[in-house]
Amino acid sequence: MTDWLISIEGTATGHRVAVMLALMAAVLHAVFGALQKGRHDPWLSRGAIDFSYGAMAAPLALFVVPWPEPHMWPIFAWVFVIHLGYKIAQGHAYARGAYTVVYPVVRGTGPLFTVIGAYLLFGEVFTPVQWLGVAVLLAGIFGLAAYNLIHWQLDRETLKPALMLAVLTGGFVALYTTYDAYGIRATADPFTFLAWFFFIDGLTVMPWLAAARWARMAHRPELGPLMLRGLAGGVVAFFSFGAVMLATRLDKVGQAAVLRETSTVFAALIGWLVLRETVGPRRLALMALIAAGAVIVEMGG
Repeated sequence: MTDWLISIEGTATGHRVAVMLALMAAVLHAVFGALQKGRHDPWLSRGAIDFSYGAMAAPLALFVVPWPEPHMWPIFAWVFVIHLGYKIAQGHAYARGAYTVVYPVVRGTGPLFTVIGAYLLFGEVFTPVQWLGVAVLLAGIFGLAAYNLIHWQLDRETLKPALMLAVLTGGFVALYTTYDAYGIRATADPFTFLAWFFFIDGLTVMPWLAAARWARMAHRPELGPLMLRGLAGGVVAFFSFGAVMLATRLDKVGQAAVLRETSTVFAALIGWLVLRETVGPRRLALMALIAAGAVIVEMGG
């Protein structure tokens, strides 16, 4: 598998595989976000998810894939710091705002920053049609944020901080997407990066912060259902984050990032059908605009 992936980097086949991986990541990331935001406290959910994918990655990192080259350790250190910042910002955003309010802003703000970062770090250039797609996507994002700011009635006192935290989280999304792309390209075997990323990222901080938070709670949730949710989220994370990281090695980082943000549409459906959050036709139309922007980016490449 590794040899085949390396052989299609930068080719037409690699582009098609990257598109499929980015779209798969979009669907799965919407599921991942719902798992973190759903039944349990988002900090506890995140801790359970991280512990699960860290434990699953440990044997792969230690005994299956080649060990990282010496120059990879500083890269892993920065990856860890960036992802920790992302998780903290995301946890605060989810704690203050409804899923269908926060998630689209997080996932829509990220691509703009990622496209800029990909230009600065990798020299990637978008065509005018692709920039039109980015503009359409951002129109949907900021239109959605404005609509929520005016009409959303739930948790009004925390809505503005939630939206600001969502934008901050989007900045971290762009940062980790760009830097992860740098990291996965810096090692000979992309699966080495993936296995060690999940191993280090999963077992270091968040599970222990979540455990301390759980211990302080007056009414502690049962650990069985919480860890079951964490296991489901860990499996989803493997394929969601793993897919988009591989996509950024095979093809353009900015394009993969934009395509992944069609997850906002799937997030709306999950929020409506599973979390019972009201969506409404106008918000659905704005989310469709986000998806249309992503499609224009792909078609204009």
